[in-house]
Amino acid sequence: MPLTVLTLNVGNPAIERARRQRDWLARRHEDVFVLTETGSGPGTQLITESYRDAGWSVIYPEHPDKERGVMLLAKLEAAVDPIGAAMAYLPARLAGIVVGTNRGPVRILGAYVPSRDATEAKTTRKRAWIDAFHQAYEATADATPTLLLGDLNVLEPGHVPPHPGQFAPFETAFYTGLTQQHGLTDLFRTLHPTAVEHSWARRADLGYRYDHAHASTSLLTHLTSCSYVHDTRRGDPALTDHSGLAVALTLTATAPLITSDPAADREATLF
Repeated sequence: MPLTVLTLNVGNPAIERARRQRDWLARRHEDVFVLTETGSGPGTQLITESYRDAGWSVIYPEHPDKERGVMLLAKLEAAVDPIGAAMAYLPARLAGIVVGTNRGPVRILGAYVPSRDATEAKTTRKRAWIDAFHQAYEATADATPTLLLGDLNVLEPGHVPPHPGQFAPFETAFYTGLTQQHGLTDLFRTLHPTAVEHSWARRADLGYRYDHAHASTSLLTHLTSCSYVHDTRRGDPALTDHSGLAVALTLTATAPLITSDPAADREATLF
């Protein structure tokens, strides 16, 4: 059985949308979900409690009020990756787990990079987070292969369409630095060198490929698929305004959990 992971920006959902997102995820087959733009409100809490009650491993760092972040859900035994504790700035936006496979442990990291606008405050915030990410990654990196997924809020060089002037050099340098500085390769581009796909769009002809999956070189020989899941933003109403991104590797998880259906009705604990 392949090791499968899906990342999805859930957009800090309210209760009703969170319930639909939870139910949609419950019908998926992936071993690990990396959810981005999580929050501290009741919608995110619903997803957290539903999966925890169903026996999944749940990594959900503390989110200060109104701050956004990430959550990892795994139907595998998972240790908490040290990168979250090493993140010195907006730490709710970076978290990870370590899972066992037939080829040894693998780090699965989730990131939600801050967006920005033309203001100095938002630019400084994004630059500070990127600097903190590099420091945290370097401080925790070892020989364990890494899979990094999430909404990186950055475009690759040569993106189609180009969106000129919208991204500063430091933002593009973050994308290229994942490979040049950390040895993490864009998995979608590995399998689809010239494909034009977008994971978020203001309108159909003005899209952005914001959601990414990068991995250590040693994982590339195990990569079988990396594809966008556009159904999430095509419904009426849509689950979210982002497409998901699913990755499959020819690795077998060695410690699956006994889990139940996260979407099953249970006695409410929070609501």
